[in-house]
Amino acid sequence: MASDQPRIGVVGVGHLGQHHVKHLVKMKHILFSGIYDHDRDRAGMIASAHNIKSFDSLPELIKECDGVTVVTPTVDHCKTALQCLQNGKHVFIEKPISDSVESADTLLKAAEESGVFIQVGHIERLNPALVAIKNYELDPKFIEIQRLAPYTSRGTDVPVVLDLMIHDIDILLYFVGSKVKSVAATGLSIMTDSVDIAHARIRFKNGTVASLTSSRIAKDKVRKIKVFQKNMYITIDMLLTLSEVYRVVDEDKSHSKFSAQFNYKGAPRKIIYEKPKIKSKDPLQMELENFADSIIGSSSPIVTGKSGRDVLAVAEHIHDLILEDLH
Repeated sequence: MASDQPRIGVVGVGHLGQHHVKHLVKMKHILFSGIYDHDRDRAGMIASAHNIKSFDSLPELIKECDGVTVVTPTVDHCKTALQCLQNGKHVFIEKPISDSVESADTLLKAAEESGVFIQVGHIERLNPALVAIKNYELDPKFIEIQRLAPYTSRGTDVPVVLDLMIHDIDILLYFVGSKVKSVAATGLSIMTDSVDIAHARIRFKNGTVASLTSSRIAKDKVRKIKVFQKNMYITIDMLLTLSEVYRVVDEDKSHSKFSAQFNYKGAPRKIIYEKPKIKSKDPLQMELENFADSIIGSSSPIVTGKSGRDVLAVAEHIHDLILEDLH
């Protein structure tokens, strides 16, 4: 266990890594060790802007840390995180955990052998609109998820399944809590040599069915979830941070803004509308605070390395099915 003020450093200060730095330097209950990036000029600029230390090598940073956040390109996740884990450091890895299930298993084994943990940055798990429905008893039968984004060159080093859809696979596995029974998938390459549009239909062993669509060739951003279950329908807009719940009840005991009465098999019933209160807090800040608290033993990772590995396994399977379909 680290001291009450864990020492945390950041590896990789590109677009997302800079956000890690901005949050960590403001956290009063940690000691920010510094940064390392193979782009020495960029690292120097970030260090100067925040008055923090930039290390000349990864081993030097590791020596000064209890935990490290890995915000490198996906292809570098394994080799970077492995060095940290083998030196007994806890690791926060931005999603996906790695670029293959095989390398993810290597990381999990290294963490177990060193007695440290891996936390994976599936940030949408903490989207305020998603958190707002946690008090509802969920037993979804059908889930529809859309994640669309306009094209940018950023993130195109990986297929859309590993870039965008993987967020929704994590949410889906969290919601359903059952093992995958079967998967069907299709996709297309439009703007890049990789898959830019993907659709998957997943059936779980408990009977739940899910439909996922992800695209980085869209006019507007869309991040929506629809959940259907017995006597309940939920819509979640993760972009607008808005959740709406429609429930069927025998008697309206709530102060709902909307209700509609109907008869079912001779019994009067009502559909009530509820809009859960959204508590606005930055999801990345929550993730990093959870990482710090987990290092000192006062909490546990929101998304464990094992969960990140399982999400990657489903994503990898979907991508393989798409490639088979294309060829």
